[in-house]
Amino acid sequence: MRKYARVFPWAGSLLFLAGLILPARVALAQRGEQAAGLAILGGVLLFVLVIFAVFYVYGAVTLQTIAKKTGTENAWWAWVPVLNLVLFVNIAKKPVWWFILFFVPLVGLVIGIIVGMEVAKARGKPSWWGILLMIPPLNLIALGYLAWAS
Repeated sequence: MRKYARVFPWAGSLLFLAGLILPARVALAQRGEQAAGLAILGGVLLFVLVIFAVFYVYGAVTLQTIAKKTGTENAWWAWVPVLNLVLFVNIAKKPVWWFILFFVPLVGLVIGIIVGMEVAKARGKPSWWGILLMIPPLNLIALGYLAWAS
């Protein structure tokens, strides 16, 4: 079975999507178009929630790892939605009230860059890695690098 996983890396994803679409086809045959539309909507919503959960867990694990490697207290805060911003600010050794600035439009972007650069410095990496934390596709790579690079 493992040798097929290398040949068909997306097979699991295709089976998952087929599992979402199959109930919609059954509903279409039994109850009509409205039920099928609701089944498709439910399947898409489930898919989006699973993807969101995967990204949230990845972000929490990387932030918790960064906090542990920098010796910051309360690394478990990475799992709590607003406290993870407080933890991010604590890793950067900035005043705790700075986390409020993340909620101010445009100011939050600037504060995110400043704090991200300080987090990169705290991990002993070049500060430009902190800038990458604000660029959506690259932030996943930057978080992983800051968490697990030696």
